[in-house]
Amino acid sequence: MSIKKKGKPKNRSGWVMLSITIILYVVIAFLEPSLAISSLNKSLGILKTILPILLIVLLIMALLGTFINSKSIVKHLGEGSGVRGWIISLAGGVLSHGSTYIWYPILSELRNAGAREGLIVAFFYARAIKLPWIPVMIGYFGFTFTLLLSIYILLGAWVQGIIANKIIKKRKF
Repeated sequence: MSIKKKGKPKNRSGWVMLSITIILYVVIAFLEPSLAISSLNKSLGILKTILPILLIVLLIMALLGTFINSKSIVKHLGEGSGVRGWIISLAGGVLSHGSTYIWYPILSELRNAGAREGLIVAFFYARAIKLPWIPVMIGYFGFTFTLLLSIYILLGAWVQGIIANKIIKKRKF
């Protein structure tokens, strides 16, 4: 599903960051070898922790690329998606779990395939509602407060998405 927009230069920021990181490791290795080894061991530990998550993300992206074409994404999340796009985005945000960074590559692919930026913003904003914690919240704050807060979060997500669409349309980064 990795669709490159016409005329848009290829983004090399990942390679730049990797190069900077390698250079820093080399410099630190010369200045303080034990610190470089310790840092590298911690980085490898983090990699081992997030590797299963990254593999799941890659699997999801492969499945999206295989079974969902860009025309379908544009239909449901593109410029003409209307209310359906907002509902999908808000519901997806509420239903999504896990760390936010897991969603970055998936949503980037959707954006490149034609999903509106405002819907992606709304998705991230709606993630503030955590379904597993709703009963706990009701226990502490009551049903009315929890319901109103959830409605306000969804309204805020929608407004933020609309604002993002207007700003990004004008500026087109």
